[in-house]
Amino acid sequence: MVPRLHGPLSAVPDVDTALRFRPVHGYRRAFRMTGAGSPVLLIHGIGDSSATWREVIPALARRHLVIAPDLLGHGWSDKPRADYSVAAYANGMRDLLGVLGVEQVTLVGHSLGGGVAMQFAYQFPEHTDRLVLVSSGGLGREVSGWLMLASLPGANMLLSSLLRLPGARMQAKLVGGLLRWLGTGLGVDAPDIVRLFDSLAEPTARQAFLRTLRAVVDHRGQVVTMLDRCYLTRGMPTLLIWGARDAVLPLRHAWTAHQAMPGSQLEIFEDAGHFPFHADPARFVSVLDAFIAGTAPADWRPEQWRELLRTGRLADGVPVASTTQRREAERALRSASERSAT
Repeated sequence: MVPRLHGPLSAVPDVDTALRFRPVHGYRRAFRMTGAGSPVLLIHGIGDSSATWREVIPALARRHLVIAPDLLGHGWSDKPRADYSVAAYANGMRDLLGVLGVEQVTLVGHSLGGGVAMQFAYQFPEHTDRLVLVSSGGLGREVSGWLMLASLPGANMLLSSLLRLPGARMQAKLVGGLLRWLGTGLGVDAPDIVRLFDSLAEPTARQAFLRTLRAVVDHRGQVVTMLDRCYLTRGMPTLLIWGARDAVLPLRHAWTAHQAMPGSQLEIFEDAGHFPFHADPARFVSVLDAFIAGTAPADWRPEQWRELLRTGRLADGVPVASTTQRREAERALRSASERSAT
């Protein structure tokens, strides 16, 4: 059993977390890759990059081969005028793993990356050992009002104007400090919000951010949901990690998903916001290590997949969810006005 730790992580010597680059379909893909053992793929959220995982990568690399890419349009990866849908990102992850010669992974997705991880597991179950969703998108309609506003027409011009204002970064820091002083959920994540705001200064990064955002969010909230396919996770070890003070994607999404995903585990970080792996990296690593050590990789078989799709049951006749679980999932589905088109 992996010991449960809390607080900051001790330094891990001789771990190479430097960026590497490989072309995929003619576009430069940036990624970090280090360690040895069972492969773990870390997928960051919207507007972020693989750098968000830097504090946890060295500790995870003690037991695992860790791969942390910059999604297309993010970080140091290319930012073309391209398809930035969740399904396209899942395809991109599959193709990057193919280039790297990695067959199967434990998926760890944060925020938008959680939606990408779910889509990957749905499209490529044969490549998925386990699924870990960290404050994940795609599990309910609600999302921060700031993101809904950013999805509106004219947001690019507004963001561009704000970023050109003298002292824009200092003003963003002051707003973040005020939110923290007021004790708001967004204040918990103020440093990360300022960091993501800074990343939008480059026009191509801003365009990619908006294209990605509009693929998953509109003025009414999230438009993509995986709740209607959560029953397909039966037989796939699944862990949900959420911050109790998440003001971007509320904690009730975690409970809805936990009900809809048979056999899933739920870990709540009481003092964390949208970035639980920043709030308590040592606990995050120990929870993830314990989950991987304590579960066997998913045993994917085409006949089981077909049985689940046809009947919602496995061949043993056991329903994929109890009546209560199904009601919870159905209520969440009714609250989502639109679904994934894939």
